[in-house]
Amino acid sequence: MKTFLLSAFLLLILLQASIVIAADDRPNIIYLMADDQNTGSLGCYGNDEVVTPNIDQLARDGMAFDRHYNTTSICMASRANVFTGMYEYKTGTNFTHGDMKPEVWSKSYPVLLREAGYMTAFAGKFGIEVEGRGLCGSDFDLWGGGPGQTNYETRRNKSMEKYADEFPHSTLSYGAFGRDAIREAVKQKKPLCLSISFKAPHKPATPDPKFDSVYAGRKFTKPANFGRAAGEHLSTQSKQGRQYPRFSEWKYDSDYDGEMAKYYQQIHAIDVAVGMIRDELAEQGIDRNTVVIYTSDNGYICGAHGYGSKVLPMEESSRVPLIIYDPRSASAGRQWRCSALTGNIDFAPTILELAGLSAPENMDGVSLCPLLMDAKSEVREQLAFINTFDKLPTHSLSVMTRSWKYTYWWYGDSEMKPTEELFHLDDDPLEMANLALSPGAESSLATMRAKYDEELAKWKEQVVPYNNYTQYGTLFDRDIPWQQKNTQKKSRNRE
Repeated sequence: MKTFLLSAFLLLILLQASIVIAADDRPNIIYLMADDQNTGSLGCYGNDEVVTPNIDQLARDGMAFDRHYNTTSICMASRANVFTGMYEYKTGTNFTHGDMKPEVWSKSYPVLLREAGYMTAFAGKFGIEVEGRGLCGSDFDLWGGGPGQTNYETRRNKSMEKYADEFPHSTLSYGAFGRDAIREAVKQKKPLCLSISFKAPHKPATPDPKFDSVYAGRKFTKPANFGRAAGEHLSTQSKQGRQYPRFSEWKYDSDYDGEMAKYYQQIHAIDVAVGMIRDELAEQGIDRNTVVIYTSDNGYICGAHGYGSKVLPMEESSRVPLIIYDPRSASAGRQWRCSALTGNIDFAPTILELAGLSAPENMDGVSLCPLLMDAKSEVREQLAFINTFDKLPTHSLSVMTRSWKYTYWWYGDSEMKPTEELFHLDDDPLEMANLALSPGAESSLATMRAKYDEELAKWKEQVVPYNNYTQYGTLFDRDIPWQQKNTQKKSRNRE
């Protein structure tokens, strides 16, 4: 009997040891996110006028995604989507609505990975607050995050002050934080989950003067859908928010080259920070077991259709870069591109699968890991896009497939009536032809209406009962006349 117990005890020890070894072999995961970066700002997405060698190399080493969308194109809500893998109406989190509930945060990917033994590190713009907990810095092993918009001056970001002398501008300070996190994880022999949310290139534009020479005196090609004339076919509702006047307020109409030079210079600094992080991975000898994800919290319109800023469902605002490099996958070094429909709700399930964990049932997203093995496969048929920010007429629900985008602009009053937009993205990537009223598009319109109704039905069924999200079950309903909808909601806006 004693021999049996001793053998069982030794077996238990061996099993525990094997689990520890397996845990140590888990990949490091680095999630890098810009703020307000559109797909047109990178060389790997076709812009030969920008200088982004490190991000372009990341795309060559890994895989670039051509149909990746943020399901809400505003920083607070988008970050909540990323952390939790859920649509906004389930996170209950956005400007003018409210903060995240603790029970929602408890199922976020940083919390779940730390519970599973990962060293977790975060730096930059956290973007959300959790009721009763604030920024949740104590939920990370290494913390360089900050409240609100944070600051481009490193010294003014309390958690990043130690980097201020060497890196006075915050963008490169985050690269330095990343290097330190990598070194610490190697020292402790733990798998690392590092998340960095750059402030750049968010306005007010404040480029690092270290890179003033990169775009000095440069001229830039305007997109083919630039300017007011290219937006005449878009809904009146979309012109009611801050995005429409910002075309002129932010000087896209009068100083396009100057504005874009600042925008691209800020992104160039991010590119340098990405290089700092990848160099450190190689220096520490862990680059072959580290997955790097690069994306943005939302896009940026930059004068397309005569608008500025973000929020709206148009491609420049809703679609963003996504690059994933997993050196262990079939995509590594193949320069594959993926046209599958993906969204920011997919990051949490993807990160969890990479770490060997199952995604909680509450998550709406799906893992993108299968696409890294087969770029021609699909992970979903449709994706919702949500706006509940800014003035009420601009609030809307859209549904996207890989080829089509449909938006129902529900708002009506004495000046405007509810309207529909339908774009065939394969033939019309610049969204210059609204096919909602076009002969021959009736079947496609009916199909997209049905998909829209499916997404609204999910909203009505799964919406949180707080933070003023239940009202949209009525407001976004195509079958309820606008005269019967309560449009008295008042909101304050902050970005």
